[in-house]
Amino acid sequence: MSDMLGNSTVKPLSPDDLEAVIAIDMATSGSSRRGYFEKRLTAAIANPKDYVFVGVFEKDALAGFAFAKLVKGEFGKSGASAALDAIGVDPDHGLQGCGQKLLNEVERVLRNKGVTTLTSQINWDQWPVLSFFAHSGFRMAPTIVLTRSTREMAQTLEEDPTGDIQELDYSSPDSDAENALSHERVPVRSMKETDLAKIIAIDAESSGVARTEYYTRKQDENLNQSGVRVSLVAEQDGFPVGFVMARVEFGEFGRTSAEAVIDSIGVDPGFQNQGIGQSLMAKLLINLNVLQVETVRTEVDWDDASLIGYFSAAGFSHAQRIALSKSL
Repeated sequence: MSDMLGNSTVKPLSPDDLEAVIAIDMATSGSSRRGYFEKRLTAAIANPKDYVFVGVFEKDALAGFAFAKLVKGEFGKSGASAALDAIGVDPDHGLQGCGQKLLNEVERVLRNKGVTTLTSQINWDQWPVLSFFAHSGFRMAPTIVLTRSTREMAQTLEEDPTGDIQELDYSSPDSDAENALSHERVPVRSMKETDLAKIIAIDAESSGVARTEYYTRKQDENLNQSGVRVSLVAEQDGFPVGFVMARVEFGEFGRTSAEAVIDSIGVDPGFQNQGIGQSLMAKLLINLNVLQVETVRTEVDWDDASLIGYFSAAGFSHAQRIALSKSL
């Protein structure tokens, strides 16, 4: 359904709007993110319940667009929120005016879907966009964005001091080097669709909840929508005992270069402290480097000292990006 706002119309985007979306984004970013918007619009139209994809039209011309994706379980979080990961306005239309219309419509649709929190990310030095978000009610989120290059991980990850990382189990080698399994000794392979049931079971063993819907959607997104398959499964005696779900994004949150995102990683509780988590991380970095993906990122609660310590030992550091959130 269309909403009339002044002389403009706000309505869902269609495949016919793709070229206009790409043109607006190119005019503001200086580079083409065609592949990203092609995949995002295709996925949104195929699964509208998981996305919001709207445009502001002046007569029949697209003046601005916004994409948001429902988030259900990414980075170990419970509940549903949504991430506003693309918004663009024709330079001839003000971001504050057209952009606000887009944001209002995104929030209206999300409320109808039962979503109560909208998040986004932005480079700290993007002052005009940061000002727009601030004036629109966004605040700094209680999470930090961590990143590292995809150079090979040389150091050994230390064991999590709490022994309890719930559904995101970044397991590491036991301090006894004789018993620890190096990443060469732990077979790690590409994830397959037939791994889904075991992935759900591994996560449920740690979290106490079978997040079937989340992992079904996430596996489809990572294996079929990202264009590059980088998710991995670790095995012992041919039996899956750990996994890492990751995707390669080109264009998310305004990025103009390829970057990998780690959404979830887990280890079967019966195989923890055997280097499974280290092997998964090491193999992921090697594969990404071969694919010429230069960076990988994830997101962690600011007060989760054990996870921050794990990522720090793996070579991650604070990204120059601000995580934002707004209550709807």
